[in-house]
Order: sequence, then structure tokens, then C-alpha cells
Amino acid sequence: MKTKFLILLAFAVSMAGFSQKAEIKAAEKAMKTGNATEAKTILEGAMSLIDGADAKYQAQAYSILGNANVNLSEFDGAVDAFNKVISVEEASGKPKYTADARQKMTQLTGDLVNAAVEDNKNKKFKEGASKLYSAYKLSPSDTLYLYYAASSAVNGGPDNYDQAIKFYEELRDINYDGSEKKFTAVNVATGEVEAMDKTTRDLYVKAGTHKDPSEEVTPSKKAEIVKNIALIYQEQGKNDKALAAYDDAIASNPEDVNLVLNKANLYYSMGDKDKFKELMNQASTMAPDNADLIYNIAVINMEQGNLEEARAAYNKVLEIDPTYVNAQLNLSTSYVNEGNGLIDEMNTLGTSRADTARYDELKKKKDDLFLEGAKILEGALKTNPDNEGVLAQLKNIYGALGDNENFMRIKKLLGE
Repeated sequence: MKTKFLILLAFAVSMAGFSQKAEIKAAEKAMKTGNATEAKTILEGAMSLIDGADAKYQAQAYSILGNANVNLSEFDGAVDAFNKVISVEEASGKPKYTADARQKMTQLTGDLVNAAVEDNKNKKFKEGASKLYSAYKLSPSDTLYLYYAASSAVNGGPDNYDQAIKFYEELRDINYDGSEKKFTAVNVATGEVEAMDKTTRDLYVKAGTHKDPSEEVTPSKKAEIVKNIALIYQEQGKNDKALAAYDDAIASNPEDVNLVLNKANLYYSMGDKDKFKELMNQASTMAPDNADLIYNIAVINMEQGNLEEARAAYNKVLEIDPTYVNAQLNLSTSYVNEGNGLIDEMNTLGTSRADTARYDELKKKKDDLFLEGAKILEGALKTNPDNEGVLAQLKNIYGALGDNENFMRIKKLLGE
């Protein structure tokens, strides 16, 4: 009984080998008649047998499958099949189909990139991104294709953000830098700076057609990549992931003030104004001459009722840029609003001597605050004499003060 079993088993293996050859032969015949779909269907149906076959049959089958996928423009499948050919033959040490697979992959890489360029021109960003990613899989050393795939996906808008995140996170994981050395020289005839490879540049300079050779290293794209990851997560409402991405980005690029600002803005969108202010203060320390940054700190302090901190920040803005109109308007408004806050108490007072004295005290304080607001705006008019926002606010202040002369002067400036 044992002998009979062994004979039957050997017969079964022999039949499996025969089936593999038959399927491969049928697939080859289908390809010769131009029926790539049939070839692919045959091979995929027999893949469980093929994967257990000898290396030569595996390599042959995957070579046919790769070519079938190329004909069907199914690029990912082609990449996977050709890579399988190479890995199988490397392991077996018998590279019969490897050279053809590598040649097809090189050709396919160029075709994919060209097709992706056309897709992007036609605003088919998702399709272009997929082709560029396939090109990267074909040639993993060309990481620039992966970077362009991510950029293409982002250009496709929110519907493509999941695709973009996948590519950007892969760029981050492979530690993609993206910086490169650029060689330039000035064209003697035109006076224009031209970029070229180093060998050409040196030859042109030696020939005398170009002069002033120089080279520069373009900035790393690492910060841009992690920032884009955070921004996409933020757009998707995945704030925890966005914050984690900003933390990673800031840890890698501690001097990049824009990353701190982006993180601050995320906290602001989440309603955490205290954290926003903390980060904005951190950013202002990093960039003490950034007027816009300090202005935003002032606005938040003003919203939170921290008038002295807000005024100090607005004044710092005006030290940096004396013509910053919004800072002048808001600084003036801080005094007007404080003055308006006294009116409620004034309206509750009676006619007793004590109440009358308190009323006069509050009125003088209110008027002084209004005058301080007017003084700031009169200064603003010196550099922005036609600014309607400044003029309108001044008119309202003078109207509230009962200063008819100045009220009419501003009305005239407004053309009323």
C-alpha cells in the first residue's frame, strides 16, 4: 500500500507540472494573437500552480504577465510582475528573462512619466499621480518621481488627499531630502543666467561663451513634506494627526518659524486660544521683526480682553512698521472700547451729589480714552491720508465727543 501511494503522489506532481506548462503555453499563444486580456486571465487563474513551480516556469509566466499588463496599460501589475521575474531569477541564478524585464521596466518608466505629464496638463491629477508612483516603483532610486506623485495628488484637491498623504508619508519614511546642486553661468551674448550640468557649464566657460560660473544647493524639502502632511490632516479634520505631524516637523526643523505659526493656527481653529497665544509668542521670539506675527498676537490678546498686552503688541508692530494701518485702527479701537465700557455705569447713576461727581469723573475718563483713540488715528492720517477706515472711525469718535469742528473736517475729507 505504501508503494502504491508514492506512485500516485509522483503522478499527481507530474500532472501539476504538465498543467503549469499548458497554462503558460496558452498564455503565450494569446499574447501572440494580441489578446493580452486572455493571457492575463489564464495566468492569474493558474497562479497558485505557477508560484509553486520551478523558477524557470515562474520567471516565464511572470514575464508574460508583465507584458500583458503593459499592453493593457495596467502599470502597477506590470511593475509587480517584472519585479517578480527579477527576484525569482536572482534567487535561482539563471537570469533568462531578467534582461528583457529590466529593459521593459526602463521603457515603461519613461512612458509613465510622459503620460503623467500629459495627465497633469489635462488636470487629471489623480491619474498622473498614480502613474508617477508606478514610475517610482519601477525605479526606486528615482525618488523625485515619488515627490512629484505627491504634488500631483495634492493638486487634485480634497478628493485626492488620501492618495497625497500616502505618498508624503512614504517620502518622510524614506527620509527624502530633495535638495540638489545647481550649476549656472552667465551667457555672454544674452547676459542671462543659465542652468546646466557641471560638465557642460565648464566647457562653455572654457570656450568663452559663458562666464561667472557658480553653483548652489537648493533647500531641503523635508520641512515642506512634513508640513504638507500636517496641513492635509488639518484639512481633513484629523487634528490629532496634524498636531503630531507638526511636532515631528518642528523637532526636525526647530528654526522654521512657519511651522510654529501653522501649529498655532491649528490650535486657533480648534478654539484653543491660549495655546495659540503661547505658540505665537514663541514664534515672535524666533522672528522679532515680523510685524504680521506680532499683530496676530495683539488681536488675540484684544479678543481675550488683555488690553495692556494687546496695546503693547500693537505699539511694537508700529515700531517695526509705522504705516501698519490695521494696527493703528485696532489700537485706537482698544481705547474707544474701553471708553464705551464706562457708559453703562454712567447710565446707572442718579442725580445725587456723589453720583454727579462720579458721573463727571467717568465722563472725563471716557473722553480722555476717546481722545487717545483719535490721536492715534490722526497720526495714521499722516501716512494714509485717504484711508476710509481711519476717517470713518475718526468721524465717529469726534461725533461721540461732540467736537463739531473736527467732525465736519473729517466729513469733508470723506467727501460727505
